[in-house]
Amino acid sequence: MPEIQELFSQQRRWMFFLLSIYVLGWGFTSYQSIFLGLMFGTSLSLFNLRLMVRKMNKFEEAFLQGKKVGSLGSFSRFATAGFATLVALRYPEQIHLISMVIGLMTSYIVMVVSFLINNGKRGE
Repeated sequence: MPEIQELFSQQRRWMFFLLSIYVLGWGFTSYQSIFLGLMFGTSLSLFNLRLMVRKMNKFEEAFLQGKKVGSLGSFSRFATAGFATLVALRYPEQIHLISMVIGLMTSYIVMVVSFLINNGKRGE
């Protein structure tokens, strides 16, 4: 699945670009808790994206070898979201909860945008 690695590389670049914007927002605005929440959520979202790509590669290998296929790691993504929520609730003055949740959803938004852009290129 080399196309999955290419997509992951593209999505990772976009997420690092968003993270750099969040760092600038944290450094140069008075909305530091909001941008810190976005950074924290997006960092964990990038971690979840990496886990999902790794699980998809293992899924493909097991399928091709005819072995039993495991899950794609929903529990680990839920656990990451739970961890992020606990940290945001523990430090509400530093990490804005709503922006952290938006940051957690960043990888899914980036995947949809990537899908739309790449399907537009294939249709040419």
